[in-house]
Amino acid sequence: MPLLEVDRVAHAYGKHAVVSELSFSLTRGEIGCLLGASGCGKTTALRLIAGFEQPSAGEVRIDGTMVGSPGAMVPPERRSIGMVFQEYALFPHLSAADNIGFGLHKKSAVATRQARIDELLALVGLAGQGGKFPHELSGGQQQRVALARALAPGPRLLLLDEPFSNLDVELRERLALEVRDIIKATGTTAILVTHD
Repeated sequence: MPLLEVDRVAHAYGKHAVVSELSFSLTRGEIGCLLGASGCGKTTALRLIAGFEQPSAGEVRIDGTMVGSPGAMVPPERRSIGMVFQEYALFPHLSAADNIGFGLHKKSAVATRQARIDELLALVGLAGQGGKFPHELSGGQQQRVALARALAPGPRLLLLDEPFSNLDVELRERLALEVRDIIKATGTTAILVTHD
């Protein structure tokens, strides 16, 4: 059974149809890509999957459970989805480690929480740099922290919204390969949205 099923999903802002009859599915561990020009509805499709928007038609199912349709919505926080935004959305007043730990359950044992943070810092190639703040990190390093934060709670599905658009071409290409390897290493199902 597919992990994610998007079945004839549609959405409009007022009278302007943005997504129409969108259908696809992803199995566990698969990485999908929504490719298209700016303004074609890619980010809206991610927002429908994440639960930030409600479909006007069709259904979104995760693990066989309907999570979004015109008549019912499962809230975003109950979908087990991680999201990496275009601007990374890191908290400037928190260190890299604290940004990663933000998504972890607050009641986790301190040692368990720290072990998970350290594991993710190593996974994204930032071992020993958890004490740095976002302004002390390069764009590529900030991207890695955002990815680690999204992966921290062990989501079933990871959504990446134009995660490399703020980077120069050489870094974008290198980081895209690194992120793919990280996602594959964790076995996470993911969707990448890009115009490139």
